Amino acid sequence: MGALQGIRVLDLSRVLAGPWCGQILADLGAEVIKIERPRVGDDTRMWGPPWMPDQDGNMTRESGYFQCTNRNKYSVAVDITTPEGQALIYEIAKTADVVIENYKTGSLAKYGLDYASLSELNPNIVYCSITGFGQDGPRAEEPGYDFIIQGMSGLMSITGEPDGVAGGGAQKVGVAVVDIQTGLYSTIAIQAALIARSHTGRGQYIDMSLLDVQVAALANQGMNYLASGKAPQRMGNQHPSIVPYQTFKAKDKEFIIACGNDKQFKDLCIAIGYPELLENEKFVRNQDRVKYRNELIPLLSEHFLRKTAKEWVDMIHALKVPVGVINSIEDALAEPQIVHRNLVVNIPHRLNENFQTIGSPIKLSDTPVEYHHAPPELGEHTAQILSRFKTAEELAALKEKGIIDGKIA
Repeated sequence: MGALQGIRVLDLSRVLAGPWCGQILADLGAEVIKIERPRVGDDTRMWGPPWMPDQDGNMTRESGYFQCTNRNKYSVAVDITTPEGQALIYEIAKTADVVIENYKTGSLAKYGLDYASLSELNPNIVYCSITGFGQDGPRAEEPGYDFIIQGMSGLMSITGEPDGVAGGGAQKVGVAVVDIQTGLYSTIAIQAALIARSHTGRGQYIDMSLLDVQVAALANQGMNYLASGKAPQRMGNQHPSIVPYQTFKAKDKEFIIACGNDKQFKDLCIAIGYPELLENEKFVRNQDRVKYRNELIPLLSEHFLRKTAKEWVDMIHALKVPVGVINSIEDALAEPQIVHRNLVVNIPHRLNENFQTIGSPIKLSDTPVEYHHAPPELGEHTAQILSRFKTAEELAALKEKGIIDGKIA
């Protein structure tokens, strides 16, 4: 029994933020019914290469991007722009607990699939809308993209090397971090609304904005500005409030040190054979190390060129100071700790019995995450889900008209 067993989710979203939310709910045991466009599907189905290889090593048309965020879901291909398609969605909505959608503000109203319409059919429904800018405000009707939001929110102003140095300039994060965070916040909001419903007996509407989420996720950097009145700047891999907390170049490659307190800095100096740093009052306390970082960092940088990264990591790790290598994704997935935590899982796919995916990080003792099926092929479950409401003959007729897609019989 999953933690969300018995919760039915009508997922009208596509691309990443909404599907990421839906996948988390599915991993936790909810039945997530993903509605896709017939013959085309979710936009990300075509976001390749890379494509998943089949059992014989031949490339399929199943993109890695789509597969990262759609496991444990049921794919139902329905044309929601038609009255017949809308009627099918109404049938599902009547039995659903949750709706997720990430269309532009107001877009679904013309199809009768907005909150006002569906809540009339099902007052208990929790309806989560995910947009770039929210449901109101001067930019509410504009589409939102992760990259644009990273720039607008201020995130890119603090990401990357400083201006004036090699490689300096604004830099986006290497994954669509705003979409991912919005998916996470949306999951939290949905579960909160479900708990509230158990007390009030009513569903509710959730308005999630990518821009809102990323501004909130500026965390200490946003608060640092409010506290000081000074906008934080790009510092590369350095930390604005902790020193040393950055990458260093060893004889062969870079590694990371993250001294979170003064004791750790003392232990670092001992571990690396540089105790004389502790004789300088400028370096004893973190607040002073921040002030005099331009004196301390060059000393450490020169010292670390004497040995390899592995030698330094082993020496520093022995005194339990936070330290680590910089892995490629290949190296990261082979890390013994990650292997031990079962972060790569096998979920047999119809086209590839050896299909692998990165699993859920959620570890629940009583209702653990389960992997029931791989990311679905387009319309894979159309008949399975819609047969609850229509006969086989009715489904065949709808497919003939192009209203639905997928294997019907």
